Parts: sequence; C-alpha cells; structure tokens
Amino acid sequence: MTISRRKLIEPQITPFYHVINRCVRRAYLCGDDPYNGKNYQHRRGWIVNKIKQLAAVFCIDVCAYAVMSNHYHLVLKIDMEQQQKLTPEAVISRWLQLFNGHPIAVDFLKEGQISSDKQQALSDLVAEWQQRLGSISWFMRCLNEEIARKANKEDQCKGSFWEGRFKSQALLDEQALLSCMMYVDLNPIRAGITPSLEQSDFTSIQQRIREYNQTKTLSKLSSSNKSYFQLLPFVGAEHQANKGINFAFADYLELIDWTGRCIRNDKKGFIAPNQPKILQQMGIKADAWLEHSEQFMEHYANVSGRWSQMCAFKQHAGGHWCKGKSASHQLHPS
Repeated sequence: MTISRRKLIEPQITPFYHVINRCVRRAYLCGDDPYNGKNYQHRRGWIVNKIKQLAAVFCIDVCAYAVMSNHYHLVLKIDMEQQQKLTPEAVISRWLQLFNGHPIAVDFLKEGQISSDKQQALSDLVAEWQQRLGSISWFMRCLNEEIARKANKEDQCKGSFWEGRFKSQALLDEQALLSCMMYVDLNPIRAGITPSLEQSDFTSIQQRIREYNQTKTLSKLSSSNKSYFQLLPFVGAEHQANKGINFAFADYLELIDWTGRCIRNDKKGFIAPNQPKILQQMGIKADAWLEHSEQFMEHYANVSGRWSQMCAFKQHAGGHWCKGKSASHQLHPS
C-alpha cells in the first residue's frame, strides 16, 4: 500500500531525511550525454547554487549532498526550533525571497503595522508560510521547479525534467544518519567517476574537506568557494546533538576515507586492518559496514534505523511491512 508523503516526513519523530530525485528517463541531463555528445555539467552547478539559496531561506539544514549526472541526493535536517522562533517579519522576509508576496504582507513589512481589519488575514498568511519554511516538500518543490524551467529553456523544449516527485527516507538514529551521509558522499567513488574524495565534484565531502583544510591553515575562504554554503556542522559527542551532527569531523573523515578505499574497484574485497574509531565506538563490524555502505538503498526503503524503530515508524505512517537485511541488524543492534 502506498503511504502518503505527509506521513513519511514526520519531524516530531525524526528531523533527518534522505531525499533523491532523478532526471526523466534517467537521461544524462546534468553531465556528458553519450548519445548526443552534449555536455550539461553546468547544470550540476545550478543545483548546488539553488540548494545554497534555499538553505539560507528555509529552516532546513543540509547535512550532505551529491549531484550526479542524472540524479542527486540530499540529506536534510528540519530545524523545528528555528522555525518556531521566526517572527512574522522574518517569515515574510524569507518568503519574499522566493515568491511574490501578498499585498497585505508586503505592506506590513514596509510599514511595520497594518489595520485591524487585515490582522487576521496577515496572521493566516504568516502561519501558512512559517509552516512551509520547515517543509521538505516545499524545499524540494522550489529546487526542482527552477532547475526544470532553466533546463527546458536551454533545450528549447517543454515537458518533464524530473521523473516524478522526490523519494524520501526517514533516518531514525545516529547510525542511520552516518550510514546515509556516507552513502551519499561516496556516490562518485562508488560509480567510478572519481578516484578520490577531494576530486568528488558537486559533493558535500569535497566542500567539507576544502573548508577543513582552510581552517587548519587559518586562511579565509577563497573567492572560488563563494558558491559554497554552510553545511550542518559536525559538533562532536560532547556538544548538544541538536546543534549539529553528533560526531567529530576528523573521525567521519577517517571513516569515509577508509570506506572509500575499500569499495574502489582496484581494492575489491580489501579490508584495512585498522578499523576506524567511529566503528569501534558503535560496535559495528567492518564487513557489515562495507556491505551496508555499498547497498544502503537496497537495504532500506522509506525509513532507516533500528528494526524496532522502523516498525514503529511504519505503523505510525500506516504501512504494513519494513524493508531490511541482516546487515542492517548488525549495524543497528537492539
């Protein structure tokens, strides 16, 4: 039975979600098209730049992203605390960056007040827009519609650019978040497009590594990196998890570098003797982690986490079964 998207995205249960969208017919509309010889690489930059704009407007943080030739991945976090704290002025100001505003809202923003007979209408508008500013569905709508319009204009054609509405996976715990981010960040390496993390263009891991190296050398962001935006930071286990990702970036970098080397074609079947610190802390076996890293999408459908959490989420959403494999049980012990 199909579950409505409204039930699959429930920030009261988890703020973290993995979303995926593909170009129509899985054509290479964002890279080198082998059929017509055209290069659409610049469209991947369109997507990253639009994500940057939307991340600054919506109360939604970006944990990871990877823009491939015919699809893209995002790992998002809904910031309900920020959303709830927005003032009416902030809500209207943010919304007007994306859409033409209602005259009542525009007048209120200019004048700082409004007549009493329009107060209720203004309150209704603000409440609706505030809810949308914390909505992944609206975030994705704004992203996909603009990219589709620009691509169709460039191609001088009409019709669908994306296969359909985005697919989403709820990430119910830290292990699910870590596994999914790793899966997203390693997309180019797993596909054999690039040999290293540093050369993985249009990915969050490339952005994080560059910013990490610049921080280490105490240098400012170069002008070439102005298109980058602030990703949700790694804050380490000693900080509050709601302020960022509850791991140290150095540990994450060690794990993703180790995983990437193990899954490369020329390293097939190889498992390094020194297991990364994060895996040791979480008690995850190396072989289970590697299988999981390569087959995350095959292991899970709309939700990822411990088996009991997945079943509870499915029951809440109205589903009747959970998709999982034995490796997921090793990664998420009860």
